[in-house]
Amino acid sequence: MGEYIVSARKYRPMSFDSVVGQSALTTTLKNAVKSGKLAHAYLFCGPRGVGKTTCARIFAKAINCLTPTEAGEACNHCESCEAFNDQRSYNIFELDAASNNSVENIKTLMEQTRIPPQVGRYKVFIIDEVHMLSTAAFNAFLKTLEEPPAHVIFILATTEKHKILPTILSRCQIYDFERMTVPNIINYLKAVAEKENIQQQGITAEDEALQIIAQKADGAMRDALSIFDQAASFSQGNITYQKVIEDLNVLDEDNYFNIINLALENKVSDIMVLLNNVINKGFDGGHLINGLASHVRNVLMAKDVQTLPLLEVSEQQRKRYQEQAQKCPTLFLYNALKIMNQCDIEYRQSSNKRLLVELTLIQVAQITQKDDDVPASGRSPKRLKSLFK
Repeated sequence: MGEYIVSARKYRPMSFDSVVGQSALTTTLKNAVKSGKLAHAYLFCGPRGVGKTTCARIFAKAINCLTPTEAGEACNHCESCEAFNDQRSYNIFELDAASNNSVENIKTLMEQTRIPPQVGRYKVFIIDEVHMLSTAAFNAFLKTLEEPPAHVIFILATTEKHKILPTILSRCQIYDFERMTVPNIINYLKAVAEKENIQQQGITAEDEALQIIAQKADGAMRDALSIFDQAASFSQGNITYQKVIEDLNVLDEDNYFNIINLALENKVSDIMVLLNNVINKGFDGGHLINGLASHVRNVLMAKDVQTLPLLEVSEQQRKRYQEQAQKCPTLFLYNALKIMNQCDIEYRQSSNKRLLVELTLIQVAQITQKDDDVPASGRSPKRLKSLFK
């Protein structure tokens, strides 16, 4: 059995065209390589796991390629590209600013900038998590960043742009990376599953399972691939919806659809039984309320064609939301969201959390209650007799 490599490393993009979800940004970088109009400093910023360091490496490789393609990609055949692929390039340096954030580390780096490249045109310095540099280190870096040698290009990467000094920002071309959309993640995971299957790894995946993984990843492709590996191990290659929600301890979305359907019919008793079953499975009541609030928000978005694209779900799930949206009055959805938001605010301070969740679900189930005079309806009477005459 060969050495196992996690999917996040095994399927890391090696060219601009293989980068997912950042088409405008990669097109700009390819055009810069084609035209030769390269800045001396770039800042790649955005959330974790969206391809900042990957794009920095691809860009550094393309910059130094001796025979780049007409599209602005690295050729992968020249001496510089082969050295990079074999991890023996002396022109591309990576520094982790999280663990090398002192003035001494930056001074050592500045000394390396003086030596011209042996192969290729540029020395490229990739500084990851650059916001972790100390103020003194930033100041030591400032002068070199402003007027670097002609053969030097800096590529800085960070998840927290607001922590970087304005004097640094003003000397860089800034590229903001976007969060990955759920459909993009699902499509990429499908491609990974197919490649694994071709390689006799025996991995198959249901679309509904990939949907859960994509939502859990919260816009980070690296997280999605890590969860994919975890799910593949748990399910022994057959990644199904039931296996994924069991492995990730995610509440089945059918519960949310059922609660809303029962609430529309004012079936409080059935909702209480459903809540009890959910809690007995080990789920927290607050988790249920937060998930239900997200579900109601999605149903509300599904009511209007204009807001339908705001749903980051698969096509099959979108149809389910649209079907339920047709049953739900808009006012019901508004009031349900207000009630659940209030529960979320009060949840941490509550001494009886289960009772708070039960009261919240009862209130949601009574929004559409028509007859206020039904005994034990829990609604206050419309007309109160005066206590004093």
